Amino acid sequence: MYTFSSKLKTFSFILMAVGLLGIGYGFLTAPKDIQEVEKLLAAESHGGHGEAKHEGATAEPSHEAAATHSEATEEKKIEESHEAVAPTGDTTKVAEEAYAEPVHAEAAVKKEGHDVSEEAEHTEHLNHVLHQLQNKPWSALYVACIFFMLVSLGVLVFYAIQQVAQAGWSPVLFRVMQAITSYLPVGSVIFFVILILCGLHFNHIFIWLDPEVVAHDKLIANKTGYLNFPFWIVRAAIFLTGWSLYQYFSRKNCLAQDESNDNSFYKKNFNISAMFLVFFIVSESIMSWDWIMSIDPHWFSTLFGWYVFASFFVSGITTIALVTLYLKSRGYLEYVNTSHIHDLAKFMFGLSVFWTYLWFSQFMLIWYANIPEEVTYFITRIELYNLPFFGAVVMNFLFPLLILINTDFKRITWVLVMAGIVILAGHYIDFFNMIMPGTVGDRWFIGIPEIASVLFFLGLFIYVVFTALTKAPLLAKRNPFIEESKHFHY
Repeated sequence: MYTFSSKLKTFSFILMAVGLLGIGYGFLTAPKDIQEVEKLLAAESHGGHGEAKHEGATAEPSHEAAATHSEATEEKKIEESHEAVAPTGDTTKVAEEAYAEPVHAEAAVKKEGHDVSEEAEHTEHLNHVLHQLQNKPWSALYVACIFFMLVSLGVLVFYAIQQVAQAGWSPVLFRVMQAITSYLPVGSVIFFVILILCGLHFNHIFIWLDPEVVAHDKLIANKTGYLNFPFWIVRAAIFLTGWSLYQYFSRKNCLAQDESNDNSFYKKNFNISAMFLVFFIVSESIMSWDWIMSIDPHWFSTLFGWYVFASFFVSGITTIALVTLYLKSRGYLEYVNTSHIHDLAKFMFGLSVFWTYLWFSQFMLIWYANIPEEVTYFITRIELYNLPFFGAVVMNFLFPLLILINTDFKRITWVLVMAGIVILAGHYIDFFNMIMPGTVGDRWFIGIPEIASVLFFLGLFIYVVFTALTKAPLLAKRNPFIEESKHFHY
């Protein structure tokens, strides 16, 4: 039986405490009205970039140009923003349109006419920036919450695949996988609460939840049959409940198999795992549209569901490897050998390449087609999020490729830990890139709210996972393939 180290438990509590303080700080320091925003913009225009960054404003001085441009273009109609740019080889004009369209607020609402006074335009722009800055702590919380929840979901999917494939190498790792998936119900509850708060208009993360925006936006109005709060929150409840139920019953059956005289519980797990995978492949695609892609409701990609899946799937397998290596270093998991570790590292390597294939396929086709409704998504990220956008490719592809392509490196602990940390950080940034441009626009900055949110959910994740490890023996002793797994070598 595993014993939760007091030092590790204390460390998890410290992470949660520091995270809560930082999250609270982010909400307390967010602007409360347009007067505070006006002072902030005035400080920016007079070179007060230190104060602007402290408050979560633009990461680069060049973003002021984008903010100025968005003020001038806020009065445009949505249909004009899609038709004004012809799909030619020159993307300069497309880039200008990209600044205003993806960000949330009344910039998306068309005006009744073009004779709005300069003062009214200025007030509207201040409200626009106010919503962006108020979104910042919410968005930081949202990114961290969905990332850790989906990491546990990725592990659950990998576990279900092992069950259905009747894999002989992995049963010695089942308890590790089950412990990591124990976070899923906890993360799901927190995430569902955040979705409810979005629907109650505590934030402006999803602009299609704003009736005023929908009333003046034909594109969003045409999607109201699907993008409406009751249907959206019911879908979320079904998905989160379905995933959590499978996690509960699969663990329950696996533990019952240890005390059984036959393989009946193993067969039950096989059956429910097959059903879960069918449910998952459908729900995952819809989830990616509902919780991530709808943040940019004018944009669409038929590849997006697979792209999101690849990101959290490789993150989940990387987490299995890191937890396994930690337990091995503490003297546990005696039957886990370098061959098991090597296989996990192969999955880390292969799925990093798979993620890159999807990243490039989505980017290349949209960029080459140069259709304004699609290409603005990437232009916004390249222009305003250049470092995290391309940095994620380096962290999620180039680094794993150069490190893990070597067979010997796949069996060296410190190399895998280093690669695993980089991969997890890279995919967190990937989720950051998917969510932040549509919620805070050019007002992004990785500051206290972002770091604190990661610390809080990391601490909670560690506490839940390692507490679950103490609840059952670390070896699934009655699994039909356990002996094969014990003696797995190549």
